[in-house]
Amino acid sequence: MTTVVMHNVVSVDGFIADADDQVGPLFEWYGNGDVQLNEYAKVSKASADYVGPAMAKIGTLVVGRHVFDMTDGWGGVPPTGEHLVVVSHRPRPEGRHPDAPFHFVDGVEAAIAKARELTGEDRDIGVAAGDVGGQAFALGLVDEVAMDVVPVVFGSGKRYFGSVDAQHLLEDPHVVIQGDRVLHLRYRVRRQQP
Repeated sequence: MTTVVMHNVVSVDGFIADADDQVGPLFEWYGNGDVQLNEYAKVSKASADYVGPAMAKIGTLVVGRHVFDMTDGWGGVPPTGEHLVVVSHRPRPEGRHPDAPFHFVDGVEAAIAKARELTGEDRDIGVAAGDVGGQAFALGLVDEVAMDVVPVVFGSGKRYFGSVDAQHLLEDPHVVIQGDRVLHLRYRVRRQQP
């Protein structure tokens, strides 16, 4: 069964970037280990044993237009999974990675629906934390919350849960893995009883 997982690397005080979209030391753990995770990351064995299979299980990734533009669409290749769904009120940029498996939709609910259509039953949907992830979370569309917590305090910046302003309960973490300068946590979202 497909699981919708909201994920990002986060500071201990809940930020995924500073106010200028800089991640500073948040991604340093991607280069401090002995195990080659992919062409960009070399992490500790504990992190590789968790992150590698988690990334391989993602079939479709959902992101916001801001992240898509900042990364130039990852050069036309989704950073994980086979498809990328972009939440945007603007159309796909003309001439930019025309053959890439990118799908532009207007709205978070439409994005999750499109991701479900693209993702097989045995794969997961990843949702980037931040504004889009927070909206999906608030709408009850997220099944699990995954955080790679880095021991740094930002003090301000872009919040992991975006603009979520109501209380939501999570189950106890079912994944707790200590990497090198990172703590991997994963929680199931507690569903409210009708």
